[in-house]
Amino acid sequence: MPASLRGPDRFEPAVSGPDPAQHGGVRFPLPIGSVAWQSGWVTTPTSSPGAALPLARSRRTGPAGGSARGNVDDPVFAERYRAMSSRDARFDGQFITGVHSTGIYCRPSCPAVTPKPGNVSFYLTAAAAHDAGLRACKRCLPDAVPGSPAWNIRDDLAARAMRLIGDGTVEREGVPGLAHRLGYTPRHLTRVLVAEVGAGPLALARAHRAQTARVLLTSTDLPVTDIAFAAGFGSVRQFNDTIAAVYERTPTALRAGAGVRAGGRDRGARADLDSAAPAGTGTRISLLLPARAPFDGPGLLGFLGARAIDGVERSAATGYERTLRLPNGWATLHLALAGTSEAPAIACTARLGSLADLAPLVSRVRRLCDLDADAQAIDRALTGDPALAGSVLSTPGIRVPGSLDPEETLFRALLGQQVSVAAARTALGRLSAALGEPVPGDPGPDPATPHLLFPTATRVAEHGREVLRGPAARIDTIIRVAEALAAGDLVLDVGEARDDLQARLTALPDIGPWTAGYVAMRVLGSPDILLTSDLALRQGADRLGLPATARALAAYGSVWAPWRSYAGMHLWRAAGTPRPAGPPVHGENGSGRLR
Repeated sequence: MPASLRGPDRFEPAVSGPDPAQHGGVRFPLPIGSVAWQSGWVTTPTSSPGAALPLARSRRTGPAGGSARGNVDDPVFAERYRAMSSRDARFDGQFITGVHSTGIYCRPSCPAVTPKPGNVSFYLTAAAAHDAGLRACKRCLPDAVPGSPAWNIRDDLAARAMRLIGDGTVEREGVPGLAHRLGYTPRHLTRVLVAEVGAGPLALARAHRAQTARVLLTSTDLPVTDIAFAAGFGSVRQFNDTIAAVYERTPTALRAGAGVRAGGRDRGARADLDSAAPAGTGTRISLLLPARAPFDGPGLLGFLGARAIDGVERSAATGYERTLRLPNGWATLHLALAGTSEAPAIACTARLGSLADLAPLVSRVRRLCDLDADAQAIDRALTGDPALAGSVLSTPGIRVPGSLDPEETLFRALLGQQVSVAAARTALGRLSAALGEPVPGDPGPDPATPHLLFPTATRVAEHGREVLRGPAARIDTIIRVAEALAAGDLVLDVGEARDDLQARLTALPDIGPWTAGYVAMRVLGSPDILLTSDLALRQGADRLGLPATARALAAYGSVWAPWRSYAGMHLWRAAGTPRPAGPPVHGENGSGRLR
């Protein structure tokens, strides 16, 4: 862990809050990652959000990416030890507890007896714990928790690499491919990741493969051999060795502990594997994806459903459905709310053309639903502004919807500028009906069931002019963007840096800051973007008594940093409420509406 994380100057309380005694003397949430500004409980360092902090090694000895073992004089170790002792589930995913006397690592809320400080080290990733010779706790399953929010909040090399590793880039392209995407040599990338998170890209990818394999073993009745290759392992032997090292069980024993019988139908299975489905229709699997409380799930699914493209998406009584492309094939998806208010979750049922896409699917759905957001810190920071306090209290845990397909998100933004939601849906539906590809298999008797894949950039570049309607300048822009995407001259993925992505987009003719900012917010999960040129957002600001001009709102919104994207969601929500008496809000050139 960099020295910048360890000094007490980075962890001084900035605001007051709930009594720390309720959480074992710990202020919640704990600061994690390389930037202290992500938490409402910490002071703001001099570097701006999104900037990469310089790497530095701590003068204290201890595991890379973690706190020094048993060093109660280290303020980071002491606070994390108190957090672990409180067994509060809200700390899960913020760090990992390594217990060297037993050789295991746990989530902070593990109900086991609290270990002595001298036997404990804290890690930021499971891979770092693996490298320290520890195995996952069988009781608390420390990998079955929401992920770290740090990788969306940060925009440095380590965070960008972590986002790509979670999306399965190492499995598809290897470490050289990952390094090439990020613009560095494999050696430098490995050095940065070891210094930042305690493990190199191969170890981090191995940990992700083990977690994917555990999910398949405990929630499907797939044959073990199929699971090995679906999870990304190169051989069954490598798969067996990794599962034994991480979970201290054979794959068969891990599955038996979950009550799943290979090749059978066990009532205790937590997924419905459609192994008997007709050829070409894929494999059906259901997963439960945990979120951090509070979680505005209804608002999130409502946002997605209101913008659903006919044939590609729909909002159903049971949740949100859509089709999507993944690295190895197609998929259909159904998302519904699950869990409780204290432990919310998304129930995800998918039909996959290739099971090798399971890990990328889970990563992308988590990003789409913003499940790893530190909702406690965000809400606490925004309630500090009286103008937003009422909205935050009435809608706690609001989320910024992410993106399943970056190219689709860009086309949505281009077609959605300066038109209504209904008009944008019509244009996108017409484009999908004409250029989209049908999903294999029978969609069923309901004609509204999503059955089309959103058109590729190549299809839009070749045939878009035959389908698109509207101003010629806008059509020209969409075709130019499609051609750039198809040729590889423009790349959109979660490994991009926010400033670089926005600069490349605005360098294209007729693409302005609103489009670039909206794409960065949705694709990268950037938490600190306020689209002040958006007319609906300014209308919402006016309803809350805030400045209604772009310049004045941008100046006022600086107090919401680094959570301006979430503040913007509250302003858009306010735009849907009845307008109080007052002067009308006039649009400005270049303003757009939320898509």
